[in-house]
Amino acid sequence: MANISITEVLLTCHAQSLASGVEGISVTITRGTSGDVTLTYRVFGETGALEIPARSTPHRIDGLWKKTCFELFIGNFEDENYLEYNFSPSRQWAAYQFSGYRSDMVELETKAPNIGVAQAADALTLTATIALPDAWRERSLRVGINTVIATKSGDISYWAVAHPAGKPDFHHKDCFAVQLEARSAA
Repeated sequence: MANISITEVLLTCHAQSLASGVEGISVTITRGTSGDVTLTYRVFGETGALEIPARSTPHRIDGLWKKTCFELFIGNFEDENYLEYNFSPSRQWAAYQFSGYRSDMVELETKAPNIGVAQAADALTLTATIALPDAWRERSLRVGINTVIATKSGDISYWAVAHPAGKPDFHHKDCFAVQLEARSAA
């Protein structure tokens, strides 16, 4: 049996943004034996105050980060390449690959993630499962787990495991604060 790694983290709101209606965000990330990664984002608070995109047919679309969006950045320890995934409560998604900090962005060729969403008066849960590209499946990874939350009043807050100094910047290496060990046979 191969190992499965599970990590739970709490996100913090960036000091320069307003956390209107959100009491906290937790994320569980699971790295499966077949090269898949599953994230479960849980937003706690008054979800009726949040601007949550309506459910739609899942498809790839750019610009999801401009509204409520759940994000995953994946880097490695060998070079400056990294991946970015965006998941919307609408079930729309995006995936990109970069050769370095915000450079040479291209669409990542990948299968559509499986996205599920549940909303209650005091919690919004989004679960997304992605298949890592073959070249990334056996590596130890550094990940940034982030969320952009928009409210009906127009406020936007930026949440991450760790924030760099200055303005919110999820591409900054300081945000890649969670380590996922390489898969290994047990």
